[in-house]
Amino acid sequence: MASGLDQLLEALRASGMNTEGFGGPTASAGDSAGSARAGNADSGSTGGSSSKGSAGGSGKGGFGGGRGPAMGLNLDFLDKMGPLSKKTAIIGTIVVLLVLAVCYWWFHPPINIHSLDTWMFVAIVILLPTFLYFASRSRVYKTGNGKTVRNAGKSKRFRVLSFIPVAVAAVGVIGGLLSFAIIPGNAERYSNILQTDNMEFAQDIKEVNYSEIPVIDRNSAILLGNREMGSIPEYVSQFEVSPLYSQINYQGTPVRVSPLGYADLFKWFTNREAGIPAYALVNMTTQDAEIVRLDDSPIHYSESEPLARNIDRHVQLSYPFYIFGEKSFEIDEDGHPWWICPVLDYTIGLFGGETVSRVVLCDATTGECQDLAVEDCPQWVDRVFPAELLIKQYNWYGAYHNGWLNSFLGQEGVVRTTPGTDGTLGYNYIAKDDDVWVYTGVTSATADNSIVGFVLVNQRTQESHFYSVAGATEDSAMQSAEGQVQNLRYTATFPLLINVSNQPTYFMALKDGAGLVKKFAMIDIQRYQNVAVGDTVADTQKAYEALLATNGVVAEGADGATDVVTVTGTIRSMNQAVIEGNTHFYVTLEDKDGNIFDFALPGLLDIVGYKVGDTINFTYVEAGGSNVSPAYSILGDDGQTENASGEPEEDVVPTDDAADPTTQDVAAGEDTQEAPATGGAPDGPAAPEAPGGQ
Repeated sequence: MASGLDQLLEALRASGMNTEGFGGPTASAGDSAGSARAGNADSGSTGGSSSKGSAGGSGKGGFGGGRGPAMGLNLDFLDKMGPLSKKTAIIGTIVVLLVLAVCYWWFHPPINIHSLDTWMFVAIVILLPTFLYFASRSRVYKTGNGKTVRNAGKSKRFRVLSFIPVAVAAVGVIGGLLSFAIIPGNAERYSNILQTDNMEFAQDIKEVNYSEIPVIDRNSAILLGNREMGSIPEYVSQFEVSPLYSQINYQGTPVRVSPLGYADLFKWFTNREAGIPAYALVNMTTQDAEIVRLDDSPIHYSESEPLARNIDRHVQLSYPFYIFGEKSFEIDEDGHPWWICPVLDYTIGLFGGETVSRVVLCDATTGECQDLAVEDCPQWVDRVFPAELLIKQYNWYGAYHNGWLNSFLGQEGVVRTTPGTDGTLGYNYIAKDDDVWVYTGVTSATADNSIVGFVLVNQRTQESHFYSVAGATEDSAMQSAEGQVQNLRYTATFPLLINVSNQPTYFMALKDGAGLVKKFAMIDIQRYQNVAVGDTVADTQKAYEALLATNGVVAEGADGATDVVTVTGTIRSMNQAVIEGNTHFYVTLEDKDGNIFDFALPGLLDIVGYKVGDTINFTYVEAGGSNVSPAYSILGDDGQTENASGEPEEDVVPTDDAADPTTQDVAAGEDTQEAPATGGAPDGPAAPEAPGGQ
């Protein structure tokens, strides 16, 4: 007599699936084992005709092979079950319902036909056991056993019932197939989920406001927040900072916030009544970190709660029919903590066309929830649409806006967002109009090292803007910036997009091996050999604007560009200093009383070829409010950039459509190895040229 598992395997074999090695070695071997267990002809066994299975098969219900019996799923008890009494059936039903209720409460899958999690839960917990039970009962009533007499009517009834879970599973499979873009009409629907407008960069992106630039990335924010947490001894032994660190705009400033969490289960048990007393806040512009105490409004609903106040469980059970996406932690303008829970909607088939239709705001203190449409979401909320969902939606547009077939054959007009440097999606966040926008570059389907433009998408409203700008990818720009400080082995963060003198510009921080920000870099997206590096954001801005003016990208003195001044004079004094590991030469001129000019190495390495009394011709950037002005380039008598020996350098061959740059020296403020002491030109050969721009 075959078990319920054998019948399932037989059905799978009939459908063409290779089930060799599962259950009994073969059907005949399983039947033979069933005959041996029954021991008499009245058991209804039909498997006595064969006493051997496939080679090496041994043991019943095992995985076969000649190395002894293997463990397998044995459902023989289903075949041996007799008719259930009314009392047993009631008790069994109650137990099953209680088990299902506990499983639902713990796993809390959404009750929604579009949820893949729900389908997996139903298939494993309900459909599979139901199918096995009905199929086994049908077999028992067909053949009979010691406790059950044969009954063809009941056998047929249970056989029909066994098709119900199969039919339900088939609905899920068909619905999943209807979600594919290959289905006629689906490609167009995918491409229209995110509506993107073409915009002009200089008109839509305002000139950079350095009080709104996040100068550090998420990893640096985590480092600063965790370090600040260590300064509060009463917290550090009981709580730890959650790794969320959501980037938001708080009172007009980009910050990252993250709640504290219980350090372990015992710490939760001892502190759960008082709740979580604080959250971490890191200012992305000033790099200041603080642990904000909540006093009378502690956080009771969080991800570190294991039971009823777990935020995922609380929100899902409050709205059982909603499918929730990636939740984020935010604070309102008064600093009160909230959980932002986007509600996902699937518009294509059962599982395709993912988007956000509503949002649930949950008070992290009281657990009270507000169910709002996306357009009704308050202004202080910044993260309704998860960043990776927006990137996915734009990639749908880039792949399918000319049809599904074109997406992999002709690929005319097919674009995609640029990848990150570590195998993840490449994107960053920009503060614009008091909202947080996701930024990413857009490249062609061939994924070369250039972009065709970039896209900004509002995380609160899903508003999307595309800017057509040809230039370097973020990864290429990061390598270019790292090349300027390669002797220090700094690493660049993923770039931000800013507007400097109406030029699209990559801005990034340069970090040391400990993850601390040491310098900043600005790179012209269209001419990425133009790289400016500085110790502060202001210094980097001045050097970059001077670089743009000198290379003819913008006119000197143009709006938004710092004036570049050319001066010729006799050196009166020259002194060397090392500041934070950076070598600088400070020069004064005979006819420039009160002015000090800062020559930073290695960008201006030619300065070591000069001594007191020499005539020097150079350009510098005027420094407002200070008598120390950073020098930009050293010029020869004919106005060309010269090397340390005083001879003009060879003409620079313009690349990447740059406007005939006269120099590609790194801008003032760059790190360097320590230079020789000042006081005169070296007796040996001239010092080497400063490195180029890339």
